[in-house]
Amino acid sequence: MLFSSDEIILNPLQSIEVAMDQIVHDYFYEGVFFKTLLRGDYSMDQLRYFAIQYSYYSRHFPRVLGAAISAMEPQSEWWIPLADNLWDEAGRGIMGRDHESLYRTFLTSVYPSITLDQHGIPLVPMSSSVSEAITGFIHFFRNATPIEAVAAVGFGSEYFAGTVMGMIAKGMEHPHYQRVHPIDVTFWTAHAHEHEPHHYQLCKNILMKEQNPTNLEIMYRTGKEIAISEATMYTNLHEEMLKQSINPAP
Repeated sequence: MLFSSDEIILNPLQSIEVAMDQIVHDYFYEGVFFKTLLRGDYSMDQLRYFAIQYSYYSRHFPRVLGAAISAMEPQSEWWIPLADNLWDEAGRGIMGRDHESLYRTFLTSVYPSITLDQHGIPLVPMSSSVSEAITGFIHFFRNATPIEAVAAVGFGSEYFAGTVMGMIAKGMEHPHYQRVHPIDVTFWTAHAHEHEPHHYQLCKNILMKEQNPTNLEIMYRTGKEIAISEATMYTNLHEEMLKQSINPAP
């Protein structure tokens, strides 16, 4: 069992957070995508491929939140926090503040000549790596209990999303990538410093009420499963990116 009775009495969520930190370190930061990005070793063609593919992940994330809401208890304290997260995705109703528009500032800075259709969607199709990650996340909620659903969003995504997106912003600011033309990392830094910490706190407000060891184990297992699934997407994207170009960024 992951949690001792002393840990549960002293701080029921801290042990999960510490365990999730280790998972993020091992599966994300020690993974090939983050190491290559931070070294500045990707070519601009490879970065453009990443920017296109992540645009699909970003634009499908509201569907993930919607699926999570569908698995919630029909009680306001359970579904309203996730609805608030979803409302953030929509820019809280402010024109141009929705995350799709915000992401486009990054996409077009990496790929100024990109062709988008009338809906702002790239002509390059979504890759299997991203499709499988999205589909797997949404399918998870079909049979998830409410505690599994909020743990999937909380520990499996929002808890570490801010630091992961901050790391991507840091990588994109590498001098090798900035030499061609400035890359706008506002999408990444806004999530790192504002959106994700707030979203995790909304989930944490629910999770912190669950004190029994069984639920704590469920939270951890769920968070780990979903986190590793996302990490796998980055690893698979790396393999796809390598096929785009062999020349590093100038």
